[in-house]
Amino acid sequence: MFPRIVHVRHVRDYILELTFADGVRAELDFRTKLAGRGGVFAPLHDVNFFAQVRVDPELGTLVWHNDLDLDPDVLYSQATGKPIPIPEMA
Repeated sequence: MFPRIVHVRHVRDYILELTFADGVRAELDFRTKLAGRGGVFAPLHDVNFFAQVRVDPELGTLVWHNDLDLDPDVLYSQATGKPIPIPEMA
């Protein structure tokens, strides 16, 4: 399991600066991640709504007011370039 997110800052447009519990800090651009996605992702196409992102203090992930959350392990992998470990089946 990767470190959880402890802080998020909206930089501009669809760019967020994430700080993880281990001190890793990275800017991620979500524009391409949101392209063509509807459903619960549709409100995020409005940059004003997107900018209302916050960190869930219990889960350490990004959340928005429509209850959408993003997996911190995936975000950490994207921030660091480290692959997500796949558990071996016994």
